[in-house]
Amino acid sequence: MTAPFDCADPASLGFDESRLARIAAFLKDSYIDSGRLPMTQLVVARDGHPVYYDKQGRMGEEREDLRDDAIFRIASMTKPVTSIAFMQLVERCKVALEEPVTKVLPEFKDLRVYAGGGGGTVPFMPGTPTHPMRFIDLITHMSGLTYGLQNRTNIDAVYREHNLDFARSRHDSDEFIDILAKLPLEFAPGQGWNYSVATDALGVCVERISGMRLGDYFQQHIFGPLGMVDTAFGVGDDARLVDAYQYVPGKPPHKIDAGPGSKLAQDGRFDSGGGGLCGTIADYHRFTKMLLNGGELDGARIVGPKTLRQMRTNHLPDGADLTEMSSSLFSESNNAGTGFGLGFAMVIDPARTLMPSSLGEFYWGGAYSTAFFVDPVEGITCVFMTQVYPSSTYPIRRQLKTLIYSALTESRAA
Repeated sequence: MTAPFDCADPASLGFDESRLARIAAFLKDSYIDSGRLPMTQLVVARDGHPVYYDKQGRMGEEREDLRDDAIFRIASMTKPVTSIAFMQLVERCKVALEEPVTKVLPEFKDLRVYAGGGGGTVPFMPGTPTHPMRFIDLITHMSGLTYGLQNRTNIDAVYREHNLDFARSRHDSDEFIDILAKLPLEFAPGQGWNYSVATDALGVCVERISGMRLGDYFQQHIFGPLGMVDTAFGVGDDARLVDAYQYVPGKPPHKIDAGPGSKLAQDGRFDSGGGGLCGTIADYHRFTKMLLNGGELDGARIVGPKTLRQMRTNHLPDGADLTEMSSSLFSESNNAGTGFGLGFAMVIDPARTLMPSSLGEFYWGGAYSTAFFVDPVEGITCVFMTQVYPSSTYPIRRQLKTLIYSALTESRAA
């Protein structure tokens, strides 16, 4: 098997090779040998050129060593892909951010804000009518929707009852929207920030506007042009799919889905724009390389540079960060010093993040602890793959950023 990356000499791109080597040693000592993570895979690049690649661990229980072309459930790292797809339609003037979602989702015409009830067999109170939800509210997670996995409110409980977080086999797109539209919002659109199924709803918008199933749209307009040959909703080769695990306090992680025989090898009813993709590290590296390049890769223009600049700009009101806006117990971002744009979190105050970073760096992650970041100032990208749920289990994203930036010898920051 050919390694997925031909790494450049680190010194030629401003990195200390011996310091980069600390990454593999740290992952082995802290996570692989201890059994905290079953596998790790990471690529670091500068100006699109890989400078460091490492893989450790196994494909899963009683399976072979981790393959270079292993396929991972990338979960919420699907969201930036869906957001890019939607902004492609904005660029074609098929839709505008400020328009009401009822233009595409007429089911959302009578939205109401939660006013009580909904516990057990108790119905929701009628709720307070609210102003229309806009597409900008969906793409920024300011819609008032939620996730059942937040497990905080009676609304979250009903999301879990209807399996709205993981709708792949239970609902089709129309059923998903029909159920969602009948439930109360947590807050009026635009009045707060809550990590939610909003990007799943955005994916349904892409389907209805384009007339294509979401996976087909991705293949034609994003994956095909970028050469992302192994990323899709579900998997065609489950022998390459790693096992998935869940954190258990004080014990080794518990396997919750084996790769071989996974239901992900079967067709799903719903393409989850918020979390349904599976793919390889090589594919997602190409996606991050496109993002670093301002929306283009190897002659394939995915979105315009001004569109991407708009996406990676903080859209929270009055320049707020997530400590001021978020009501989430769980999301794929740190709150302090972090803003949110059109599908990405970004650093708006590096000092407040309390970790090495650059102003304008943007990123996201997935529930199985996968992650990526793009630093336009330093020209650095990173993609990290593993498979343990939830992503809040370990501080590995902070640790990896610390190790990567400590290996940088030539900074471009002013």
